[in-house]
Amino acid sequence: MNGAIEIRGSLLARNTVLNFVGQAVPLMVGVVTIPLIIRGLGTERFGILSLAWIVLGYFSLFDLGLGRATTKFVAEYLGRGETDRLARLVWTSVALQGLLGVVGGLALATLVPLLVDKVLNIPPQFVAETKGAFYLLALSIPVVILSASVRGVLEAGQRFDLVNAVQVPASAATFLLPVVALSFGADLFGIVVLLVTSRLVALLAYLALCFRAFPTLKRSFSIHLELVRPLFAYGGWITVSNVVGPILSYFDRFLIGSLLSMAAVAYYTAPLEVITRLWIIPSSLVMTLFPAFSTLGTTRKEDLRRLYARSIKYLLLLTGPIVLLLVIFADNVLQLWLGPGFAQQSTLTFQILLLGALIGLLAPVSGCLLQSLGRPDILSKLYLLYLPLNIGLVWLLVDNMGIVGAALSFALRALVDTVLLFIISSRLIHLPYASFAENGLRRSVGFLLGFAGALWVASLIRVFPVQVGLVVIAILVFIMVTWHYVLDQMDKMVIISAMGKWSVLERP
Repeated sequence: MNGAIEIRGSLLARNTVLNFVGQAVPLMVGVVTIPLIIRGLGTERFGILSLAWIVLGYFSLFDLGLGRATTKFVAEYLGRGETDRLARLVWTSVALQGLLGVVGGLALATLVPLLVDKVLNIPPQFVAETKGAFYLLALSIPVVILSASVRGVLEAGQRFDLVNAVQVPASAATFLLPVVALSFGADLFGIVVLLVTSRLVALLAYLALCFRAFPTLKRSFSIHLELVRPLFAYGGWITVSNVVGPILSYFDRFLIGSLLSMAAVAYYTAPLEVITRLWIIPSSLVMTLFPAFSTLGTTRKEDLRRLYARSIKYLLLLTGPIVLLLVIFADNVLQLWLGPGFAQQSTLTFQILLLGALIGLLAPVSGCLLQSLGRPDILSKLYLLYLPLNIGLVWLLVDNMGIVGAALSFALRALVDTVLLFIISSRLIHLPYASFAENGLRRSVGFLLGFAGALWVASLIRVFPVQVGLVVIAILVFIMVTWHYVLDQMDKMVIISAMGKWSVLERP
């Protein structure tokens, strides 16, 4: 394996599709099962379960950026053909992450009484059940951290086929296991037992696949202290982003639980679950772009600029129609999915969250570019800069406007994050803004606005078959207009490359 293979169009397309499918399948499972979980647990206990998911995700960040650092260094070793150095790097990182996982688990266990008794507005009848579930989550933190590190080794080797063979069933189990447990009369604690067990199984599967993909890992289990410093040096700033970023993302839900009620958390979290799942589109691309950006950033600056600009445009064209369709028909979607009660409480919140997501979905590409160029500090410094401002804004809006205010804070944060990262990234690679107009980004925005207008007109028609027909026509027109007036010859070659026929960076 060498570095050049990382930027072939066929590989980029293949891995992006694999990553998308790997995240889309759990999304579909979640869409189907969340209503069943809500009915089985009740609104308030579902709110508690959603917070448990958040806590598990946040405390898994105790790896201090070592997972990302391991992926980067393993990819570099593979690119240079230095497979003999893999074992000492991987096992050193795994040992460090296991230790950090234990520290994270102890930290969560220590905070459980404070979270349940003081911070969260947990109904008295659920306090004991919630504490038991959170203590069990604390035990699972090392497992979660180690799973991420071992999976990162496979990602560095571009083995996204193996990654998704484990990740798809493991992620789907997050939604399926609660449904199974509820059918047997399990409570919240029983559900968490199953979730933690599934995480352990996933870790063992990732480890077995790593041994299969890299047999050298089985021949040496040594730990080398001289590797600790470079691992932490790269992971340090990423750690800051990993710690501060979730605070920015999750603070609204914890504040809703503290100032309002667990029912309000559910009314906010359910539509937000759809929003966050839309992130599978940029994250699927970003997972594939990271090694490409890293390689191009050293020698092929012009190709780097081209790939970055086109990635922004592709994301806008892919996500824009989906988000706008959900915005216009938000009430219908919520009624069909969660029922009239949720629709009445959450429709406006859902629409505001969607508009914020439309902007925020573009930020991960810029963040990925900064990290690939060795500047993760920029992202961290930005987060630290507006963290106190964002916390104050969320508190003010939630206190005065409830979950609608929380949605507004989400949209404003997405706007600031995307604009700042876009400006900084463009300047860092010396990309003139005029190139985006030449690249068709301005036309993309214009056609999306026209598409939104067509959907709004369709929403005014109350005859369902006619409404569906108008929406289908609007989608087809948007696709044809985009193909002929937004995509240039190179864009079309990129699309064809998904079938393995062209390289992303080839010219006509």
